[in-house]
Amino acid sequence: MNQPVSAPGRLSRRRFITISAAVAAGTVLPLQKASAEPALHTWRGIALGAKAEINLLHDDAGRARRLFTTIEAEIRRLESIFSLYEPQSELNRLNSTGQLYAPSLEMLEILSLSQSAHFATQGAFDPTVQPLWSHYARLATGDQTGDFKAALACVGFDRVRVRPDEIRFMKTGMAMTLNGIAQGFVTDRVTAILERENCVNMVVEIGEIAARGTASEKNGPDESGWPVTLHPDPFLTGSRSEIHLANAAVASSARLGTTFDPDGSRSHILDPRTGHPVDTGLAATSVVAPSAALADALSTAALVSGETQLLHALKGFRPARAFVVRDDGSTSWLSA
Repeated sequence: MNQPVSAPGRLSRRRFITISAAVAAGTVLPLQKASAEPALHTWRGIALGAKAEINLLHDDAGRARRLFTTIEAEIRRLESIFSLYEPQSELNRLNSTGQLYAPSLEMLEILSLSQSAHFATQGAFDPTVQPLWSHYARLATGDQTGDFKAALACVGFDRVRVRPDEIRFMKTGMAMTLNGIAQGFVTDRVTAILERENCVNMVVEIGEIAARGTASEKNGPDESGWPVTLHPDPFLTGSRSEIHLANAAVASSARLGTTFDPDGSRSHILDPRTGHPVDTGLAATSVVAPSAALADALSTAALVSGETQLLHALKGFRPARAFVVRDDGSTSWLSA
């Protein structure tokens, strides 16, 4: 059986991947009484263990407040499906027994998206790396009893059988993590809720960022959308890019965003094919794509596959594009 393994307390340091949405010159307006003029309303909280924020232009403060309450409840519901830190989540029940009967539609959908990303990236994106992650996490705590070869032998997304009535691991000892796609998936779901309620101008950040409409009607013709600063590796000088995100999403991954060793050199992102921390010459990447889930998966896979294979993967998801930061600090935009 596989028990969920949380991030050990002795992981060396957390390096924060910064994607900042600059809204209305940095001004965040408080909730106000309903008026004819839209005001900026902001919700902040925690989702899947990360800080989350929603900025919404709306002309009814009461309605905005009720929407935020609905969204918070939906986030908690999705956490009960995808989280590794909720003991009774669907994901943890699957990892514990190797099978999950009557999976939710959301679990089936996220695994379908994962299969598409797995195929497009030639296996670089693989949610079944959890046994490897647990192995390195135990090493970080000083536990030397793990078996690297046994952990690597349990990796392989092609050995996950997904059916509408059941999800099953085809090898004992397998386990999954959805950390490389779930934040994007939840970001998309929250965005969809707001769109169904006729909200048109918003930026949603639930670990990843999705934007709709515009931050201000005063934007120029070349400034539609929301101003976003991409800075996927803040430790490399100049590794940033300013964009306007319009009706799209962006996600970032950094090779040393979280590390397993005291000197901060062993990446938490693992190559499912070799079992080793990634080292492909890319320090970080930000992917802009139609959906946050896709951007999330591709940004993680990019650090595994490297620049050439990333460009190949982008061809299957036009108009997705990627901002890459190399180990030497140089940067480029890639698009199919």
